Amino acid sequence: MSTSVRRTLVLAATAPIAGTILAGPSAFAADKAVSKSTAVELDPAEQKIADDLNTRIQDPRLGSDLSGVVLDAKSEKAIWGHDATTALMPASNTKLATATAALTVLGPDHRFTTKVVYGDGTLTLVGGGDRTLTTDDLDALAETAVAGLKNAGLTSVKVRVDDSLFPEPALATGWNTGYYPDSVAPVRPLVVDGHAVTDTSLDAGQVFAGLLANRGVTVTGDVIRGVAGAGDVPVAEHRSEKLSAIVKHMLKVSDNNIAETLLRMTALGADRAATFEDGTAVVRDVLSRTYGVSLDNFQMDDGSGLSRSTRIPAQTLAEILDLTTDPRYGQTLKYIADGLPVAGEVGSTLGPEWGRFDTPDSQCAVGKVKAKTGTLTGAIALSGLTRAQDGRWKVFSFIENGSTANPNDIKDALDGLAATVNGCWS
Repeated sequence: MSTSVRRTLVLAATAPIAGTILAGPSAFAADKAVSKSTAVELDPAEQKIADDLNTRIQDPRLGSDLSGVVLDAKSEKAIWGHDATTALMPASNTKLATATAALTVLGPDHRFTTKVVYGDGTLTLVGGGDRTLTTDDLDALAETAVAGLKNAGLTSVKVRVDDSLFPEPALATGWNTGYYPDSVAPVRPLVVDGHAVTDTSLDAGQVFAGLLANRGVTVTGDVIRGVAGAGDVPVAEHRSEKLSAIVKHMLKVSDNNIAETLLRMTALGADRAATFEDGTAVVRDVLSRTYGVSLDNFQMDDGSGLSRSTRIPAQTLAEILDLTTDPRYGQTLKYIADGLPVAGEVGSTLGPEWGRFDTPDSQCAVGKVKAKTGTLTGAIALSGLTRAQDGRWKVFSFIENGSTANPNDIKDALDGLAATVNGCWS
């Protein structure tokens, strides 16, 4: 069975019955949809996973609102599901959709460019959507700019920033006021060192002005916002790392700001406006039209998953991750799988510093599970890949909403579900 056919199967039961699982057609990929429920036989290893999950999702730490699914990447079978098409708040699992669209539209080798141009006595720092720009990068731009100024006999200059690449609004629907600027900054195409400030553009301009001054150039007046003139002369530019590396970093540490910037740059890459609305529209288009991913009950309002109005079913997240196992898409989407945090990996969101995979039930899965985490008040998610005891890769997604248990306890319970899929906790 091809991957596209398997994606027409939407789980219609909360538990396998007599070794089978019921499935029905997806609204997407209607050309290959099955017309009636289809029984899929589970082998003993798969049935063991299903049976154990049916028992373990009764854990009171998980509450009553859980959407979950497990797919076998080789046999094309849906092994288990529980309310798999129920849309819940997925938190940072949303980044999987954002990354898929960015890599598809822009390409893994895409780089973001920050420029400096000169005109009428003013150096303009032009933002190009590089959320990884550093002070060292700005200093290199300043060095080149100062050399040009001195060659022209200039010793003073005004500085402005051009962040017109991204229009307002800079804040997404569903963001609590407490989220910014710490969890996410208002979205602008210019920032340095990931500073958590309200106006990252002016902040970057001020850092740039200070670097110019350190190199002997007098900066007159305050740093202001403006648009580079059509006749301004290019002075210097910096190109970011490849998008593939940026995506991997974003997923490893769950960087909200990178995700929001990528959403807008993806919109631009698709010839749309760099807004939340157009960015999420492009994501939906890529998932459904390019890859045939089911978007039933799908609502996405930002790129990071901080929006409390976003709703995505576990089925959709599993289908997105399953794309990374398809050889047809490997050259484009393999960086998502590469960027998933690994259980026990220091420096990632599944590292011991976050208390993940450190219980007697889940410790056995350290190094064996790689998954994207998601955490908001009232929402915990874990979606990823693991090579199970039968030697085949399993794709899983678990989303929990509304449990009153301690968030760390909920995460422990989800880690146990992932260990169950792996089979090391049997």
